[in-house]
Amino acid sequence: MQTKLSQLSASNSSPVSPDETQPSPAECSRREMLVRSLARFGVGVGLTAIGTSGCASHRYGHLLASDDKDMVGSHEAGAATWNPLVDEAVAKILSRCPPPNESVVFPDQFAAKSTPAQMASHSQASPETMVDPSTGEAIIGSQVTSGPLVQGPAKVCFIGIENKSAEELVDFKDQLYERIDSQINSGSSFRSISRRMVDAALIETRLRPDSLFLPQNRSAFAAALGRQGTPVDYLLYATITTGTTDRNKSTQRDYLLTLEMVNLQSGDYIKESSKIRKGYHNTRAGKWWNFGMFDQADG
Repeated sequence: MQTKLSQLSASNSSPVSPDETQPSPAECSRREMLVRSLARFGVGVGLTAIGTSGCASHRYGHLLASDDKDMVGSHEAGAATWNPLVDEAVAKILSRCPPPNESVVFPDQFAAKSTPAQMASHSQASPETMVDPSTGEAIIGSQVTSGPLVQGPAKVCFIGIENKSAEELVDFKDQLYERIDSQINSGSSFRSISRRMVDAALIETRLRPDSLFLPQNRSAFAAALGRQGTPVDYLLYATITTGTTDRNKSTQRDYLLTLEMVNLQSGDYIKESSKIRKGYHNTRAGKWWNFGMFDQADG
């Protein structure tokens, strides 16, 4: 019995060979490669996190010169679309309303009543029949003013902008209003009424802008502005609409700005519009493919 115990103790206390405790060179190389890979991965993740956080927290801006081009929106209309639309539409409609200090001829259906080209808050002299100089006969259904209209700029009440397009105007709606209002005031023949006075008159009369086409509502609205010391000659409405055409992954959108000038006294109106077409594509090649030299947009 003692012999067996001594043999077991001797076997337990026998030294372990170096080959059994030390890893092989292949195992060492694999461990070193694993450690290096983990270190590289950690450094890469850290750099990525630093770069991402830096891009998210910093933006860079610069001032544009007056001759720099406006940016073209990649998903919706922007300055390059709205600014030319406003400039063209306002110029067209104001050019159709003659200055208030000129004599104007109103033919046909406008012979017996006020016209959009006539200042609604002023009256003309008595009309005379217009005679054709070649035949000496009177022209039926026409009249000529015996004198110029009353001196002074016509008062335009800009009601607002109605957005019927497929896009939200967001902050552009107020900017378009101010741009139209400023261009009306830039000339000598027209003056726009303050937006605050217009809003106050609508609140006082409890009228919606589209209800001003009724004669009694126009009279109540004009009376409210008159009590504020602001007579009105014209009502101006602006409407934005879009038309969208899809072709595979490309889209064409037509933007239309319509201005409608309404004579407050008679209800007659004139209307002008401006249009800009714009294309949207998933790649830069979409522009040349649909609208390039091969004219592929026809399908």
